[in-house]
Amino acid sequence: MALKQFLSQKQDQRLSPQQIQLMKLLQVPTMELEQRIKQEIEENPALEEGKEEAPEELESQEQEKEENNEEEFDISDYMDEDHADYKTKAKNQSKDEEERAIPLSGEQTFRERLSKQLYMLGISNDEKLIAETIIGNLDEAGYLSRSVDAIVDDLAFSQGIQVSEELIEHVLKKIQTLDPAGIGARDLRECLLLQINRNIDGNISKYTAKKILENHFEAFTKKHYQKISKKLDIDNADLKDAIDKILKLNPKPGGSSIEAARSFQQIVPDFKIIENEGKLELSINGRNAPELKVSKDYKVMLKNYADGAKTSRSDKEALVFVKKKLDSAKWFIDAIKQRQNTLLVTMTAIMEYQRPFFLSGDDTQMKPMILKDIAEIVDMDISTISRVANSKHVQTNYGVFSLKYFFSESLSTESGEEVSTLEVKRILSDAVDNENKKKPFPDEKLMHLLKDKGYNIARRTVAKYREQLNIPVARLRKEL
Repeated sequence: MALKQFLSQKQDQRLSPQQIQLMKLLQVPTMELEQRIKQEIEENPALEEGKEEAPEELESQEQEKEENNEEEFDISDYMDEDHADYKTKAKNQSKDEEERAIPLSGEQTFRERLSKQLYMLGISNDEKLIAETIIGNLDEAGYLSRSVDAIVDDLAFSQGIQVSEELIEHVLKKIQTLDPAGIGARDLRECLLLQINRNIDGNISKYTAKKILENHFEAFTKKHYQKISKKLDIDNADLKDAIDKILKLNPKPGGSSIEAARSFQQIVPDFKIIENEGKLELSINGRNAPELKVSKDYKVMLKNYADGAKTSRSDKEALVFVKKKLDSAKWFIDAIKQRQNTLLVTMTAIMEYQRPFFLSGDDTQMKPMILKDIAEIVDMDISTISRVANSKHVQTNYGVFSLKYFFSESLSTESGEEVSTLEVKRILSDAVDNENKKKPFPDEKLMHLLKDKGYNIARRTVAKYREQLNIPVARLRKEL
């Protein structure tokens, strides 16, 4: 088959760098926007904080500057003449690729703390090398997920040391005596046993807990309490005390310090809706509307270079550099303004759509609403509405809510009325909260409870809503 050449025309829609920048800015919440603006100001000297000056003020300042012979901004501070052109133009990154800085933590890891405790074990140099290898193979939860025979192979190939599996087990047992308790376990059962064995001291409840973990762990995980009670010949009160002891143990000893040190992010509402005498007033957080301007020094600099019509290579490069920074500053300011406008238009549509809820705060007044509904009202793409709703919050008279909270699917009642699935989930959650924990409701019983209230939904739908609410199955909700 012969090769042929031919011409063809086609339409191809691509996002410009400015559109990509706007899409990225839309999806960040208020706190992240502040950091993004600071970063842009640091990277672009043509962008400044402050209110944009009127043309008349700018012209008078330029004239005054020329009369006083003030020192001009030196472009050479931003130009590196010692490098070849090809070195300054290399970029192994696409225009729309996000740059993510990796934060450095000064917090000691549990592995480092374990290594510092090795001197307490009184072990030989070979055993210390084995111990370091074991510690290096612990996962973030503190478990040894690598098999003993695999560690033997690792030491043989990487360190040239021949050791037996028995020696690895011996060193591992010593590591399991270090803090935090439960470290170095191969599974959850062993982790809990290591902790319960630390300090039994004749405590009957702890001794019973140990027997449950040793001999009836599977029944414990499935909450087959009657079976355990019968096997151990104990009453429900003793069984409850033993189970309480187990539930107080730490299933992730390696991650305990991480959880304790984790800082909870403060929610800063992006919008505020106030109900005043039956009227709703919407305002946007002032941090979402920062005052930014283009540097007047850079404007003057660009004008001077353009008026001079200099033809040297360095002057041309300086002119291109200044123009690029000015354009970038203007694009960023426009993107921030577009972001503010898009947020206000979208939130206004959500407020009007869910007006009954914002007036009353009653979940039952929430109307079914999907992204498409708001997109059609504001005449924007669904993806744009999704970005606006992402990680944004609104402060109301009834609390602070995520924008995603107001989006839900519809459900028909027996009377044919369209209601939000949020209403059904609230009823489902209340039913589980008020159930008898000794005999929790199975999904079929919850289905009948909803049907009695006029919500005709299938059992599998009840199971789906229950999972979305992070409610476990009835067997796992059972208590003694």
